[in-house]
Amino acid sequence: MIENILVVDDEQTITDLIEIYLKNENYNVTKLYSGQDALAYIEHEKVDLAILDIMLPDMNGFTVCQRIRENHHFPVIMLTAKDEETDKITGLTLGADDYMTKPFRPLEMVARVKAQLRRYKKYQPMSKPDEGIISYSGLVMNVNTHECWLNEATLSLTPTEFSILRMLCENKGKVVSSEQLFHSIWGNEYYNKNNNTITVHIRHLREKMNDSVEHPKWIRTIWGVGYKIEK
Repeated sequence: MIENILVVDDEQTITDLIEIYLKNENYNVTKLYSGQDALAYIEHEKVDLAILDIMLPDMNGFTVCQRIRENHHFPVIMLTAKDEETDKITGLTLGADDYMTKPFRPLEMVARVKAQLRRYKKYQPMSKPDEGIISYSGLVMNVNTHECWLNEATLSLTPTEFSILRMLCENKGKVVSSEQLFHSIWGNEYYNKNNNTITVHIRHLREKMNDSVEHPKWIRTIWGVGYKIEK
C-alpha cells in the first residue's frame, strides 16, 4: 500500500522540494499552504504522515498539531525555521513525533519520514504476532489498535509515546537507554547524546500517567543510563 504524506507549508519552494524527493520514494504527496486547509483535508482524507511547518499564514503549526492529536494518531514531523530549542520542545509536547530545522537536507528528511512510517505501521519490537495485548499492573496496551488504558481510563498517547511505553513494558525490569529507545523506534543513525527528543517524550508520558521523577510509579530514571519500568 502506498502511503499518503501531507505537506503543510506556505513556502511553495519547500513543498515542491519535499514532493520531489518523496515521490521519488513512491509516496503519494498532498501539498497544502494553510492550517485551516490542512485540518479540513485531514477530516476527509486518509493521511499516513504529516510534515507541518510551524509558521503558517492563518495559524501556527503548534495549534494545527494540537488539533490533529484530538482525533488522529499518525506521525507528525514539524519544520522549524530556527534552531530554537523551545520550538522543538513545544512541538514534541503538543504531540509531534519529530522535528527538522530549515534548511534541511532532503535525504535526511526522507530518512526521517521512512523511520516514522516504519515505526507507526510496521514496528513490532520483541513481540510475537499473536501477542496483541500488553497488560501490567493496571496498564493495558492494545498493540494492534494503538489504544491504551491506565486503571481503566483511556490514555491518549501519540504514536511515539505509545512505542516508548510499549518498549519499556516489554523490557520491564531492565534498563533501556535513550540511545536504544531512539534507534529501536526511529531506526536511523542521527542520534547524538545532546538529542533531548526521548527526554521530552518521557516527560510528557509521565504527565499523562500522573507519574513523577522523584517518586515514580511507572517510569524510573536511571541517571546516566536510561529508563525502566520495575518488574
